Formats: sequence, structure tokens, C-alpha cells
Amino acid sequence: MRPEEVVIPEEALSERFLAATGPGGQNVNKVATACQLRVDVFRLGLPPHAYEKLKSLAGSRMTTGGELVITARNYRTQEANREDARKRVAELIAAAH
Repeated sequence: MRPEEVVIPEEALSERFLAATGPGGQNVNKVATACQLRVDVFRLGLPPHAYEKLKSLAGSRMTTGGELVITARNYRTQEANREDARKRVAELIAAAH
């Protein structure tokens, strides 16, 4: 399965925006551009083997409650970080299949 074939239901996602860390000028501490995306893995309907593989690939990014937590902060805008986080989740799910 390729990442672009992965469909993630919106009801499985929750996101919030955080202040980015590191260099970036005066705005870095004022503007919440980093995206923390949480995915309820149980709502994805993965087959058991894919779920186990996803747990292994995710490592510490998977909570004991079955949430996959991805934080994207590579870009200066919320939208770019949101897209990056969703892309990374799709890549993990595709790799788990």
C-alpha cells in the first residue's frame, strides 16, 4: 500500500497547535504553528497484523491508550505542519500494511 492510498477518517483525528521550539525569531514563542496530530488507531479498522506492525513502527509515539501522536514543526505555517503531520501518519499506516 502506498501512502497516497491511505484514507484516514476525520473522526479518528484530533489536532492542536503548539508554539514551536528552537530558532525562528521573535514570533517563534508567540505563534502556535507546530501541529500535534493524534490518531485513534482503533478507529482505523486495521487488521491485527497491521496494528501490531504500526505499534512497532510508531514506538514511543503510540500511547498505551491506542493513540498515535505525531508532532510536526518543520514549517512556519499551521497548514504546512498539518499537511506534514497527516503525510507522516499516512506513511506509517502504509508501511504497517
